[in-house]
Amino acid sequence: MKLKRLAALLLALSMMFALAACGNNAAGTSNPPEQQSNAPAEQNTDKVTAPEGGDSPVAGKTVAYIPKLTGNAFFEAANVGAQKYAAEWGMTVDYMGSPNATAADQVAVINDAVAKGVDAICISAVDAAGVSDALKAASEAGIAISTWDSDANPEDRALIVSQGTPEVLGQMLVDLSIAGLKDRGVDPEKDTVKYAWHYSQATVTDQNSWQVAAEAIIKEKYPNWENVHPDNYYSEQDAEKSVTIGEAVLADNPDIDLIICNDSTALPGQLQAAENKGLTKADVTITGFATPNAIKEYCNNGTLYNWGLWDCGIQGAMACYVSAYIAAGNNVKVGDVIDIPGIGQCEVLPNESIAAGAPTADVNNGVVLLPERVIFTSENMNDYNF
Repeated sequence: MKLKRLAALLLALSMMFALAACGNNAAGTSNPPEQQSNAPAEQNTDKVTAPEGGDSPVAGKTVAYIPKLTGNAFFEAANVGAQKYAAEWGMTVDYMGSPNATAADQVAVINDAVAKGVDAICISAVDAAGVSDALKAASEAGIAISTWDSDANPEDRALIVSQGTPEVLGQMLVDLSIAGLKDRGVDPEKDTVKYAWHYSQATVTDQNSWQVAAEAIIKEKYPNWENVHPDNYYSEQDAEKSVTIGEAVLADNPDIDLIICNDSTALPGQLQAAENKGLTKADVTITGFATPNAIKEYCNNGTLYNWGLWDCGIQGAMACYVSAYIAAGNNVKVGDVIDIPGIGQCEVLPNESIAAGAPTADVNNGVVLLPERVIFTSENMNDYNF
């Protein structure tokens, strides 16, 4: 372990100058994935299980758990869940992040994790291209890499724990929109529906893939809908900017019917912007993804009808577990089933399940899907506390 930490420290020091360029070029973008291929993947049914006797296969491992930014309700709730399960599994989750959602900040955190000699890194990437070199260097130092919520380049990590395929989440956003429109008397199949997207930024692969999938559904099934701003509105996961951009959406489009916020910072910001202008769910339909606790007040105020998400605590815990599992020397391939204590059995899928055409390495590379998602309304939101 001393040799490993020394090697990691030397590598981190040598990386400081090389990765400075990566941090300074954090504005580099990656293309959003195409829609998922429907071609079935050839899979086996090998099962990877914990050792007999109930010993945790990840006991003693340390995972650097890196969110897009700290202070956000979604990521803080995810950390709470990860810490809970980590204690049960006998592993350490070191929550390391920055209040700024930039690739440069994440590169600095990755370097810090490498210097500390952690066994694994679990990251929600702000910009896959912007953190690519840093993740490659960490992997070369013997650190296992996983992602969750928002992916890195598939070749830069082992497994991602994804909240769902682009088709599943794109359809969910469309369904949320339709229910909200109907709630205020708009016929989504017959009426002209003017809508816009407000989310974090064009470099976040997952949010863009959901938007692309939803746009394809809208184009096919709802040709009467009109996207009033095809370039989308972005607020860069900045809480204050999300309100400012939210107000701009409403000012630019006073007759807008629907605003879709597939980002946990953009949705509360857009709702606050609506309240600042005295608008309610009877005036404009606003929906998207965020934690229930971040939106309950707006729902109580009558500013929105519904929104959705998934259990981010379980997602974060799963992602930390799979990275620690691989760091412990276990190998998995597509079709294997990882038995995660307290959560359940999770099959490893090919990368193309969330990004059409994405290749998958033979070993320790692929996708694990979160089991379920939730739609919140005033009727069930108080059943959840995260």
